[in-house]
Amino acid sequence: MATSVPQPPRNATMQQCLIAGAVAGTSVDTILFPLDTIKTRLQSAEGFAKSGGFRGVFSGLLPAVVGSAPGAAAFFVTYEYCKALAMTWLPDERYAPAVHMGAASMGEISACVIRVPTEVVKQRLQAGRYNSTWTALTSIVRSDGLLGFYRGYLSTVMREIPFTCIQFPLYEYLKKYAAYRKRQAAPDLLDAAFCGSVSGGIAAALTTPLDVIKTRVMLGSASGGQSVYVGMGATFKKIVREEGPRALFKGIGPRTLWISAGGFIFLGAYEKAKRFLIERSEYE
Repeated sequence: MATSVPQPPRNATMQQCLIAGAVAGTSVDTILFPLDTIKTRLQSAEGFAKSGGFRGVFSGLLPAVVGSAPGAAAFFVTYEYCKALAMTWLPDERYAPAVHMGAASMGEISACVIRVPTEVVKQRLQAGRYNSTWTALTSIVRSDGLLGFYRGYLSTVMREIPFTCIQFPLYEYLKKYAAYRKRQAAPDLLDAAFCGSVSGGIAAALTTPLDVIKTRVMLGSASGGQSVYVGMGATFKKIVREEGPRALFKGIGPRTLWISAGGFIFLGAYEKAKRFLIERSEYE
């Protein structure tokens, strides 16, 4: 009797990746928003208590939700496209980590174009700088101009690329290992979600200093033409000089917990939505 060989799932179209990414982004940002707020307040220069403590942990949810779907969609469309393109040039499995790093980096660069403006508004609301989204929007335009919404773009990209270069090669490897252990062509959705949690948690812990620097730059304001935190190098030196090296790991607990749980929800929801859309298209 012939043994059936498990077939790998059909690749998703770019439209399916876009929809699945939007679902995943909105899900994780909404469910885990309070942990993100606590992390931001721990990392702020004013300190946790002065930034609001545990009060109003949903401050800034509106801009986060507005940016989450298009930002996540942009990431996954770019990631999947660049990964597929690179694998036609470098089909050898030895190059898989480099392919995943490059594709994920391109995905983050495109996603940050959408994500950074909403992140600036969100984090200032989380830190108690403003009491409404409209006040935040008008104040940023008045003090920094439209470019104020891209304050911290470079520091965000410089945080996201190392993060994603750790997370996605590890995520893809763990998925293959999980499938191999069960003799499957693709991992179960629950296994894929756990792979996302483990890879996200490791990447989050290792890149916390970059996240602290990014938060300080984004929370800065160009009032009077000057800013407390300008540029990654200067911000790094200022934090170490005034607060000590340990300050670079402020919020590591909530950040690691948030992204571990977020990786489970985000990548689990992405895989689930993607497979649902693929299966649905097969019956149409």
